[in-house]
Amino acid sequence: MERTLTNFIKALRAADIPVSIGESIDALKTVSVTGYDDRTFMKDALSCVVAKTPEEKAIYNDLFDLYFSRDTSKTAMSNFGDEASEDSEGGEPSEGEPSEGGNTVDQLREMIEGSDASALARAMEVAAEQVGTENIRFSTQRGIMARRMLDQMGMRELEARMIEMRSSGGGGDKEEAEALSQIRDELIQKAREYVEQQYAIYGEAATERFMEDYIQRARLTEIGPHDMDRLQTIIRKIAKRLAAKHSRRRKRRNRGQLNIRKTMRENASTEGIPFKTVWKQKKRERAKVVVICDVSGSVAAYARFLLMLIYGLNEVIPDIKSFAFSHKLVDISSKLEDNEVKEAVKEVIKEVGQGSTDYGAALGALQTEHWNCIDRRTTVMILGDGRSNYGNPRIDVLREVQAQAKKVIWLCPEHPSMWGTGDSEIPRYKPFTDLMQQCRTVKDLERVVDMILASYTG
Repeated sequence: MERTLTNFIKALRAADIPVSIGESIDALKTVSVTGYDDRTFMKDALSCVVAKTPEEKAIYNDLFDLYFSRDTSKTAMSNFGDEASEDSEGGEPSEGEPSEGGNTVDQLREMIEGSDASALARAMEVAAEQVGTENIRFSTQRGIMARRMLDQMGMRELEARMIEMRSSGGGGDKEEAEALSQIRDELIQKAREYVEQQYAIYGEAATERFMEDYIQRARLTEIGPHDMDRLQTIIRKIAKRLAAKHSRRRKRRNRGQLNIRKTMRENASTEGIPFKTVWKQKKRERAKVVVICDVSGSVAAYARFLLMLIYGLNEVIPDIKSFAFSHKLVDISSKLEDNEVKEAVKEVIKEVGQGSTDYGAALGALQTEHWNCIDRRTTVMILGDGRSNYGNPRIDVLREVQAQAKKVIWLCPEHPSMWGTGDSEIPRYKPFTDLMQQCRTVKDLERVVDMILASYTG
C-alpha cells in the first residue's frame, strides 16, 4: 500500500504540485491513520498535507479521483502472478511457444469468460508494476506499454495456443481458436484502457511541460496559431513566477537593517532586552516602465508577447506606459488597461502596424508629445529591429532619453550579425542604451523583465 501512495505522490509532482520529502512522510503518516477504506476521508486528509493553494487543490481533486478510480489494493492478490513468476525464473517462453501446462492461458480465459473484473484488475496492476507504466511520459509510449503489460500477463502463450488451434485444422480446434481470439481482443482493449489511464495520471503533465519548454525556446515567429493557447498559459505562469519572486524580495527588504541604537533606547525600560525592535528604513523605488514597440510586420509577434508579459506583471509594475508605432507613435496604454490584453494587442497591431517603419518620427513624437512620462525612475524598453528605411534615426532623442531615464533597454529580434546591415541603425543606437540585446524567444523576454524588476527590488 505504501507503493500505491508513493506512486500517487509521483503523479502529483508530475502535475506540477511540489510535494516535498517532508510532506511525503506526512502523507504516509496521514494514510496510516485514515486507511484506504473511506476514500472521502482519505482525500480530505491528504489534501491538507500535499495541496497548499487553490490551484493545487483543484489539480489534486481531479488527480485523486482519476488515480483512485480503480481498485489499487494488492493485498488480496490472486495466484495469477505466481505461475508467471515461476515461468520467468525458468526463462520467458519464446514467441509462438506456449508455456508447459498452459495455466496462464486458462487463468486469462477464466477471468474474461467468467467476467471476474476484480481478478483482471489485480492482474493488470501486477503487470503494470512490472513494466513500469508509472514512468510513461509521452503518448507515443502507450502502445508499447500496453503490449509489454499483455506479455507479462501471458499474451504470447495465448497467441501461441491460438495459432496452434488454427493450424490443426479440426472443427473443434477452430472454434477454440475463435474463442481465444475474442479473449485476446478483449484483453488488448482492457490493457489499452488501463495504459490510457496511466498516461492521464503520469504522462499528460510531463508532455505538457515538454511542449511548454519547447515553445519557450522557439522563435516567437515560429509559434503557430495552434500553440497560442499554450503560449497564453506560459505567459501567465511566467508573470506569476516573476511577480511572486520580486514581491517576496521587496517585502523581505522593506524593513531594512536593525537599528541597534534606537532598539536599545526603546528597550531601556526592560534592561536592554529587545522586546521591541527598530529597523532602518530604506525607501524603495516603485517600478515604472515605458514600453515602445515597433509593430510593423517583421516585429509584430515579438511586440505582442512583450506587451502581454508586461501587463501580466501589474502587481509589481504598477506604472506602465505603452506606445506602439510603425511610422506614427500611438499611446496604447488605456486600450491595454481597459480590455483583455490579448485581444487589445491584436487590435493595436492591426490599427498601428500599417505603413513603412520610421524610428526617427516615433522618437521625435516621444520627445514632443510624451516627454513628461520619462523621469529618473523610468525604465524605457524599446522593442524593434532598428530598420528605419534610411530615414533620419534621431539618435539625438535617444541620447536625451538615456540621460533622463533610469535605464534604456533595447530588445532586437535580429541576430547581432545582421545589425548594421542594410537600413539597420542598431550600431548607432547602441551607445545610448544601457543594454542592447537580441530577443527572439519567450525565455529571452523573461530574462530581461526579471533583470528590470531586480533593479527596483534588489
